[in-house]
Amino acid sequence: MRIVDSIDEAIDHIATYGSLHTESIVTNDYQATQKFLREVNSSSVIINASTRMSDGGVYGLGAEVGISTTKIHAYGPMGVEDLTTTKFIVLGEGQIRE
Repeated sequence: MRIVDSIDEAIDHIATYGSLHTESIVTNDYQATQKFLREVNSSSVIINASTRMSDGGVYGLGAEVGISTTKIHAYGPMGVEDLTTTKFIVLGEGQIRE
């Protein structure tokens, strides 16, 4: 976690130290949220909510059986479905998960 002075500083920090799994920002600047959603390279990008919201069950995917921080997960021959990735977007208003 880090407090930054600009959205560009936040995105640079995440590019250096991020997980590629889940990243979150707390802001009331709509333009900053849109830039964050476009430019952060993670499977889940969360606006104004806890990173604990990133969960297969919360997303309606059922129980998690594994977690990947890589983009291409298939091995061997691949079809079109194997070459696609999903980016989850969570828009919150301060939600946490207890």
